[in-house]
Amino acid sequence: MHIPSRLIPSALCLLLPVAAALSASAAPTTLADFQALAAKSHTQLVLPTYPLTPADVKAQAENAIKEADAAFDALAAQDPAKLNFDNTFAAADTIGAKVTDVALVIGTVSESSTDKAMRDTANEMSVKLDEWAVGLDYREPLYRALKAVADAKPKLDAEQQRLLDDQMRSYRRAGLSLPAAQRAEVEQLRKDLAGLNTQFAININEARAPLDFTAAELAGVPQSFLDSPGVKQPDGRYRVMANITWHAIAIGENADNPEVRRKVLTARCQLARDTNTAVLSKLVVLRADIAHRLGYANWADYQTEVRMAKTGAAALKFENDLVAGLQPKFAAEMETLRQMKAAQTGKADAKLEAWDINYYTNKLKKDKYAVDAEKLRVYFPYQATLQGMFSIYQRIFSLKFTEVAAPYVWAAGVKLYVVQDAETGVPMGAFYLDMFPRDGKFNHFACFSQKAGGVMANGGYDLPVAALLCNFPAPSADKPSLLKHDDVVTLFHEFGHVMHGMLARARFASQGAFTVPRDFVEAPSQMLENWPWDKKVLDTFAADYRDPSKKIPADVIDSLVAARQATEGYGERRQLSIGLLDLNLHTLSEDAAWQADVVKIVNDTTARVSIAPPADTFWAAYIGHLAGYDAGYYGYLWAKVMAIDMASVFKASPDGFLDVKVGRRLRDEVYGKGDTRDVGDSVEKFLGRPRSMQPFLEYVGIKK
Repeated sequence: MHIPSRLIPSALCLLLPVAAALSASAAPTTLADFQALAAKSHTQLVLPTYPLTPADVKAQAENAIKEADAAFDALAAQDPAKLNFDNTFAAADTIGAKVTDVALVIGTVSESSTDKAMRDTANEMSVKLDEWAVGLDYREPLYRALKAVADAKPKLDAEQQRLLDDQMRSYRRAGLSLPAAQRAEVEQLRKDLAGLNTQFAININEARAPLDFTAAELAGVPQSFLDSPGVKQPDGRYRVMANITWHAIAIGENADNPEVRRKVLTARCQLARDTNTAVLSKLVVLRADIAHRLGYANWADYQTEVRMAKTGAAALKFENDLVAGLQPKFAAEMETLRQMKAAQTGKADAKLEAWDINYYTNKLKKDKYAVDAEKLRVYFPYQATLQGMFSIYQRIFSLKFTEVAAPYVWAAGVKLYVVQDAETGVPMGAFYLDMFPRDGKFNHFACFSQKAGGVMANGGYDLPVAALLCNFPAPSADKPSLLKHDDVVTLFHEFGHVMHGMLARARFASQGAFTVPRDFVEAPSQMLENWPWDKKVLDTFAADYRDPSKKIPADVIDSLVAARQATEGYGERRQLSIGLLDLNLHTLSEDAAWQADVVKIVNDTTARVSIAPPADTFWAAYIGHLAGYDAGYYGYLWAKVMAIDMASVFKASPDGFLDVKVGRRLRDEVYGKGDTRDVGDSVEKFLGRPRSMQPFLEYVGIKK
C-alpha cells in the first residue's frame, strides 16, 4: 500500500460530537443531497478540484504556494505580545492543510491520469511542492513565532501539547539549531532528496516489460489470462506485461515451462534497473549525509526516531529475530518445494530457483491441499465481492455507503461513494474507486488520501476524501472480473485504509489516521486481511457467479487456511528480505554509504533471507517503497504482529469477525483515535490486555 507523504501537519480539526439522527423526507441519492445533509450536521462535503489540463495542474500548485506564503508571512508578522497557541501552531496547521490537499490531488494525477502530459506536469509540480514544504521548515520568522509560544510554556491540553511538541521536534530534526550556513546546506540536501524520490517513482511508473509467447510456451497458464483484454496479439501470440503485477503472478504460478517463468521474473526484476540503480545509490548517500549533518548515526536512526521502533537497531533486531524464528519453517518449506521439483524433473539434486517458488507453491496447494486458485475465482466475481465487503464493513463499523454520480476526476469510469454514520445519518466522508489497469496508471494497489479534512471558518468540519487505485483483472467480453482469493485479501486490506481515513476524528488532523507512526499505519488494514479466511464472513458474499446458490464449501476454506500456513514461512521471509535490504541500505554510516554497492547489498540480503534473485537483475529498482517507506518497510511486519493480535479479539468474540460490539470498540479506540495518543495505548485499550505475539505465531503455523 502507498500513502503520499504529507507536506506538513494538516489542517486543524475539531472533534465533533455525535449528532442526533438527521431526519429527511427521502434518503439522499445525489452528491447535492449529501452536501445538504452534511450542512445540517455542521459538516461540509466538498470534493477536491481535479485539474483538466497541464496548465490547470501548474496553476493549482502555484496558487496554493502563493496563498500559503502570504498567510505564513502574516502569521509571522503578528505582534509578539499577542502570540498564542491558536494563532501560531493551530493557524499553521490550517494554512498548511490547503497546500497539502492540493499536493494530494496532484500526486494522484501524476499516478493515474490517462494523459502523459498531465502526468509529467503533475510530477514536476509535485517536486515543486515538496521543495516548498522543505523550505517551510527553514523560515526564520515563522520558526521564531512558534518557538516564542513554545518557550512560554502555555497551559495546554494533551492534544495541543502533543501538536506543539511534535512541531518543535520537526524543527529540531530539520536542523534549525544548526548554524545558518550548515542549516542552508541541509535544506538544499532535503530538497534534492525530494526530487530524487519523485524521480525514483516516475521511473517505476514508466517502466514497461512486454514479452510475447506462443500458446504452447504458455502451457499451464489459465485460459482466463489468455482471454484477458490486450493479451492476445494480432500475430496470434500472447503478450505478458511483466510490469503488471497480476500478469507476473499468473505466469509465475502457472506456466509449466520454467524458461518462460525465468524470462518473466527476470524481466520484472530488471524493471527500472537502468534508471533507478543510479538514483537509489544517490538516495542512499544523500540520506546518510543528511542524517550525519543532523547528528544521527544513520538514516534509519533518523527515520525511526518518530516511529514505534525508535532506533534503526531496534528495527534490525526485530527483523533479524523473525528471520531466525522462521528459519526452521522456511527451510522445511523450501525443501518440500525442491523435492517437488526433483520429482517433476527427474533430477534428485534439482536446485530451487527464484522462478520456481510461486509455481511449486501453487502446485503444492493444488496437489496436497486441493486449493486451485484459478478454480476458486468463480466464487469471487469483483462486483459481488466488493458489495459483500461493503456490507461487512458497514455492519461492523456502523456505517452506510452510497454510490453517487461522480464528476470527472483523473480518468473516466472512476466511481464515487459517500460514507455516513449508520445511526445518525451524518456524512463521514467520501471515497473514489479506480480499480482496473490502464496504461500510465499506478501499477499496484494503494489508498491515496485526496483530502485530509479540517476545520472550517465557522468551526464545522470539512470531511475527508480518499481514493483506491488498484489493478484487479478487468472484465472480458463474456466474463465478469473474477478475483483470486489473494485479490480478495488485498481488497479487504486496501479498503481498510479508506475506513481508517473516514473514521479518524482527531481534533488536529496532524494527529489523524495517516499521521500515525509509519510502523503502525498498516496495522488497521492488515488486521482486516483476516476476514476473507473465515467461513462465516465468506458465506455473506462468496458464491459461484454462474449459480449464486453455490457457496464456497467449508472444507475448501479449511484447505485455504492450511495451505497458507504451509507456505507462510516463505511469504514472511520474503517480506523480511525487503525490510532488511531497506534497513541494510539505510543503517550505513555516511562514509560507508559513499562506498556502498547497492546492487550487492540488495542481492546478497535477498539471497540470505529469502532466495537469490535471477542473475544480472536488481529488483530493488522497482520497489517503490524505497522512496517513501525508506528505512520503514520493516513496519509491515512490525504492524502485522499487532494486526493479528487485534484480529484475535474478533475471532474469540460471540459473533466472530462480524461482531458489532467489537467492531464498534475498534472504531472508537483505534480508528477513531488516530494519532491523538500513543498508538500502542490505543491497541491495548482495544485488546483489553497487553499486546502478544502468540496470535501471530499461530497465524504463521508455529506451535506455541
